[in-house]
Amino acid sequence: MSELRFESAGVLGAGLVSALFTTTRSERIGAEHYQQFRVAGEPVMFVSWHGQLLPLVHCLRREGIVVLVSEHDDGEYITRVIERYGFGAVRGSSTRGGTKGLRGLVRAAREGRDIGVTPDGPRGPRGVFKPGALLAAQMASLPVVPISVRASSGWRFRSWDGFLMPKPLSKITLEYHPPVWVPREADRGDLETLAEEVAEVLNRGEAGR
Repeated sequence: MSELRFESAGVLGAGLVSALFTTTRSERIGAEHYQQFRVAGEPVMFVSWHGQLLPLVHCLRREGIVVLVSEHDDGEYITRVIERYGFGAVRGSSTRGGTKGLRGLVRAAREGRDIGVTPDGPRGPRGVFKPGALLAAQMASLPVVPISVRASSGWRFRSWDGFLMPKPLSKITLEYHPPVWVPREADRGDLETLAEEVAEVLNRGEAGR
């Protein structure tokens, strides 16, 4: 019964996402910050806030990005939806199944796949970049490309992540920021400093500054 419930939710969820974005338009700013690596056949790690997942699923569909999804039950629903949009998924988080998720991301990167992480997920606090999210980039020697998302008009859910749902006819802007490298020798303190710097970049981009 659970399998049927998850599969049905995946079909329904994917249909709702497609319908929602039928009348929206999108633009990408700073695409050169990741395209240079795709031309070279080198994977990257994208990072963005959890509350921006919905427009990202639509705008980055069919790009083959492998993302980290929580092992909680709601993560299974998310997995079923995003797989229908061409994403890969590894299960885990910084709070539950973290080591398993990290291994999955590193394995995907070493296979040449771009990977994606929401560093304030799966339970927040909102906008707090957990430094452990940078470990996959460090282990696989990946450039970290932050992505900020803005919508000309949208609804914000009263959830911990302020989940963004763009309104019909709105314009969605994805801003790719310059890549950041995680030194192989970086320790916990270095990762925390770098995480704070990337969080600031994401927040400025989300505010359109």
